[in-house]
Amino acid sequence: MDIYRDNTRGTGERTQDLLAGMTLEEKIAQLGSITPTPLLENGRFSGSKAAGIISNGIGEISAAARSSGLEARDLAVLNNAIQKYLVENTRLGIPAIIHEECLNGFRAKGATIFPQNIGLASAWEPELIGRMTGVIRQQMRATGIHQGLAPVVDIVRDPRWGRVEETFGEDPYLDARMAVAYVKGLQGEDIRQGIIATLKHFAGHGLPERGLNSSPSHIPPRLFREVYLYPFEQAVREGGVLSVMNAYHEIDGIPCAASGALLTGILREEWVFDGIVVSDYFSIRQLMTVHGIARDDGEAAALALQAGIDSELPGFDCYAKPLREQVEKGKVPLGLVDRAVSRILAMKFRLGLFENPYVDPEAAPVVIDTREHRELALEAARKSIVLLKNEAEILPLKKSLKSIAVIGPSADSQRNLMGDYTFPACYGYNFDVDEQNHTVNIKWIDDDYRGDRVVIPAVISLLEGIKLKVKDGTRVIYARGCEINDTSEDDFNEAVKAAREADMAIVAVGGRSGMLPECTCGEMRDRVELGLPGVQEKLVRAVYETGTPVVLVLVNGRPYTLKWLAEKIPAIIEAWLPGEEGGTALADVLFGDYNPGGKLPITFPEKEGQIPVYYARKPSGRKALVWGDYVDGSAQPIYEFGYGLSYTTFEFNDLVIKPVKIPKDGEVTVRVAVKNTGKRAGDEVVQLYINDVIASVTRPVKELKGFKRIHLESGKNDTVTFSLPAGLLAFYNLNMERVVEPGAFKVMVGRSSEDILLEGEFEVTE
Repeated sequence: MDIYRDNTRGTGERTQDLLAGMTLEEKIAQLGSITPTPLLENGRFSGSKAAGIISNGIGEISAAARSSGLEARDLAVLNNAIQKYLVENTRLGIPAIIHEECLNGFRAKGATIFPQNIGLASAWEPELIGRMTGVIRQQMRATGIHQGLAPVVDIVRDPRWGRVEETFGEDPYLDARMAVAYVKGLQGEDIRQGIIATLKHFAGHGLPERGLNSSPSHIPPRLFREVYLYPFEQAVREGGVLSVMNAYHEIDGIPCAASGALLTGILREEWVFDGIVVSDYFSIRQLMTVHGIARDDGEAAALALQAGIDSELPGFDCYAKPLREQVEKGKVPLGLVDRAVSRILAMKFRLGLFENPYVDPEAAPVVIDTREHRELALEAARKSIVLLKNEAEILPLKKSLKSIAVIGPSADSQRNLMGDYTFPACYGYNFDVDEQNHTVNIKWIDDDYRGDRVVIPAVISLLEGIKLKVKDGTRVIYARGCEINDTSEDDFNEAVKAAREADMAIVAVGGRSGMLPECTCGEMRDRVELGLPGVQEKLVRAVYETGTPVVLVLVNGRPYTLKWLAEKIPAIIEAWLPGEEGGTALADVLFGDYNPGGKLPITFPEKEGQIPVYYARKPSGRKALVWGDYVDGSAQPIYEFGYGLSYTTFEFNDLVIKPVKIPKDGEVTVRVAVKNTGKRAGDEVVQLYINDVIASVTRPVKELKGFKRIHLESGKNDTVTFSLPAGLLAFYNLNMERVVEPGAFKVMVGRSSEDILLEGEFEVTE
């Protein structure tokens, strides 16, 4: 028996044995990928088609669920058929790694849709992320998937960028805790039953020039290390992540896809990453078509391979014939090919694919969107909701109201509750590569997925959630008023009439997430202005002017500039993109069956001209010397990082810091007493910030270094304890060395980055 087929041998030994017996064509095949689409005939796998495409094997199968559109059982059948062909009809019988997106749920027809990442971050509860990814792992594995292209751990500090919603927000510490929880939950304790997590986008993608997706990021080295690389590093070192995806953009003239310093020097040599690096879709070709650092696709392949990209996604393109020709001409050393192939083969051995490439199709539907999964989706949606304003305690509403007007383009939309990487947002189009013009276009193939309704899984709209919540005698009046991007006010009359006839008006406005032209947020959907799209703010004003009390519900993936709304509307709820149980969760919050406790993971600017605006500014930031504010406006945001209200109140007392002096390898314990002083049970997020009082380089005015979401009944209290190891105080000094400097550190505990309630101090000694 070949050594590589013997599962009693080590991964390294098996990998080297298999590699030694491979032809160049077979090696090249392992570096490539393909979607299932060209392997299908009349919707089913075709061996004859496969023979002309993957006869030498294939490294990965891309986007299996989205591109096929199949439900769980049929998807498992398809994946089994692909693996059976590879195992039985190729010379070496090497199975494929099959990947799919799973940002906030497995991107497959019928799979559970959780809140988008920005909403999950608003829950400030890493354990919740871990439970969610445990469900995702179960659903993906059951259908024959092995790799998830998530999480997105980009630090975002420009809300004009369309992909804000995919991130965990602006703070590296919060992002890192969420990322580690995500990775551990998705990969599980044994990767042979787990899903490979893929960190993206490596790195610095969240501060693009002018807010435009994939444009250059201007990030100096110290900031890059301390902020933008930090969550990636923690996910590698602590989370044990097994895959990383490069970003599209460039930093200081070097595209990330061609950066050996990033993909090899930092990732592998410094952090000792031992997984696989996969390309973001089409990013290798973009070294030629966008960045202009390669003459042709062969040169692009050479640059990417040298930098450290092991696998090209989503198709067999630059790493196919162009790379083979580069090797045959002696322009690319065979050793570089062997390096990448070895990593891919080793991952397949670690996954156990050679022993068990198949799944049971009948078992797959059993674990798709179960009652328990929906309960978790509801819990996550509830915890993701942030109460921004509640003037005169207008909320929660009484279920016995005589009449309620439900108004707005997101009031009765299921689709608008979904993020950009969910199945309903993605299915219905394919990527069309125009070889002649070197461009990638989105080709629409199914108009059924452009409407407001979602067939599966069952999704509850806000209107439906409200109707299920109110008393039988309550009249619910619905009026859309306008569409998301409408420029016409023609339908305002119906909305105004509904508001005048009601005791309360709930107005649901916001955006639509996705990648198509009609979408206002999501990948490739960047914005110049951050107000409500179209005429939606005019709609809110028209309803407000009726005199009927208004509750504003924001359904969107990015911060808005809300100055007029924040001043005039008595109650505002940020729902983000809450997923399949979003309507139920919102109704629970509106009527007091759930007390909101979410906190903002990103700062809301008052105006676009303030961008970038974030809480961890330097001492000289957010002020103009002498006069302070801008000539034409405030320098302060409308809502700060960590902000969020509740239907109850909390009191913080008795800050204890022990010891008050520690060595550079020591640890401080911070304790604070929290009491629910209101009349309702509720959640509070206790936030711990520090400030390095005097340092060799300028430090932020405050940095998040701990947080804990707690639940307290009315009148009850609890003690929250934080462990603060000195390593969390480290930064890069004048010599770009990561150090903990001696000196005084200020401790700040509060309920937001601005609402600091308790302060203390400790010292790091020599």
